[in-house]
Amino acid sequence: MLAHSRSAALEGIDAYEVRVEVDIANGLPALLVVGLPGTAVQESRERVRSALENSDLPFPRRRVVINLAPADIRKEGPAFDLPIALALLLAQRALPPASLEDVICVGELALDGSLRPVRGAVSVALLARRVGARLLLPPANAAQVAAINGVRAVAADSLGEAVSYLRGLTRPPRVEVRNRPAARQGLRLGDVKGQAAAKRALEVAAAGGHNLLLTGPPGSGKSMLAQRLPELLPDLDDGRSLEATQVHSAAGLPVESLLQRPPVRMPHHTVTLGGFVGGGNAPRPGELSLAHHGVLILDEVPEFDRRVLESLRQPLEEGRIAISRSRNNLVFPASVQLLATRNPCPCGFAGDGERACTCTPGVIDRYHARLSGPLLDRIDMHVSVPRLPATDLLDPGEEPDEAAIRQRVRIAREWAIDRQGDVNARLDGRAMKVYCPLSSAAQATLTIAISRLKLSGRGFDRLLRTARTVADLAGSEEIDHDHLLEAVGYRHESAWAVA
Repeated sequence: MLAHSRSAALEGIDAYEVRVEVDIANGLPALLVVGLPGTAVQESRERVRSALENSDLPFPRRRVVINLAPADIRKEGPAFDLPIALALLLAQRALPPASLEDVICVGELALDGSLRPVRGAVSVALLARRVGARLLLPPANAAQVAAINGVRAVAADSLGEAVSYLRGLTRPPRVEVRNRPAARQGLRLGDVKGQAAAKRALEVAAAGGHNLLLTGPPGSGKSMLAQRLPELLPDLDDGRSLEATQVHSAAGLPVESLLQRPPVRMPHHTVTLGGFVGGGNAPRPGELSLAHHGVLILDEVPEFDRRVLESLRQPLEEGRIAISRSRNNLVFPASVQLLATRNPCPCGFAGDGERACTCTPGVIDRYHARLSGPLLDRIDMHVSVPRLPATDLLDPGEEPDEAAIRQRVRIAREWAIDRQGDVNARLDGRAMKVYCPLSSAAQATLTIAISRLKLSGRGFDRLLRTARTVADLAGSEEIDHDHLLEAVGYRHESAWAVA
């Protein structure tokens, strides 16, 4: 007796359809799984057997061969438990003949027949929508995909409930959409004493999506400033929300609903290259991709492994990262805003007027060399965060109006997206010729800046993008002298002035 069901597997963050074929033949009782199954798939034999028997459903005492097609791609994870069990029931005529034709199903079976969630449900939902199929999956996964337009999701608490639904005996339970109003973490810029210039830099970086490097001595507030950048960002739109949620779902992170706030990742400096860019036997997104459409914070960036830092080059330019393995080549999305912090030297007090630096010039040079020139060139804004003076410690002054800052950031972003389709940090060379008009004074300033800063082509582009953001915050369609001068100040940490 032959039967089949439809399921899905992940390749990177995308799902592809898998046909679960079952053949029940005469012979000694055996259950074989073929089609490049991984360990978890092989173990599904015992989970399926126990789940069927404990659900009072028939299990064949004959020779059973299960094929997962296409057979040339390795299958990983427990998501095939449910489609295998349903295909076995269909082969035994315990389900109506056509009950599984337009259904894609995934789910891990417990020994008592209950269903447990699996990773990648959002990707599977997008596949089901694309092929016009219904989606049968555990309740926890159904809640993840309920808010996706065009997805016909059915939740089943157990194998018995799924069978009852497929037999037409019960109606599928209503899947609750759990999208809630986006909530910020409650971190306030006002918690950081002083540092008015750095706070302004955060506003510019948030408005344009620019990469930012904060350099300063210990205790100056670098880490606190970095953690407060995401608070200034607006909520994700529908498209970016779905993409970010898909990445988190593919990584197996708990996702109750579509992400509404930009994701924030702050990995420790001991993170491995695989953990950072993604990979593994069953490749999963790394920290880079988990920050897709959000902020990647690297605190004390020189302490990270050199290979980890250099892996940032492609994502910062292209918004994706390509992973090549012997078995396959994958592309993970990685459109991130980088925010890094560092000390001016290993001891942290180089250039400090109050505390003496104990580092030799060679040690300082080696410390700075941990960030290569090509990587630094990809960071739009370099901002110095100096030691706080006593006046700021005792009386930090008036707190910034964070609601007004968020409003300016939101308006500037909306203006840029309406004008060119994306934030200013993503402008390419052709678009900059159209959307970055310079006043005559700004052109003269730019000529001097190129000469004094010895800008590369990439550095020139990033300077102009930052100036475009400063102009947007000022409500100006044209980049003027003052806008460009502020952008120049962000290009290098050292003070720079144009007469």
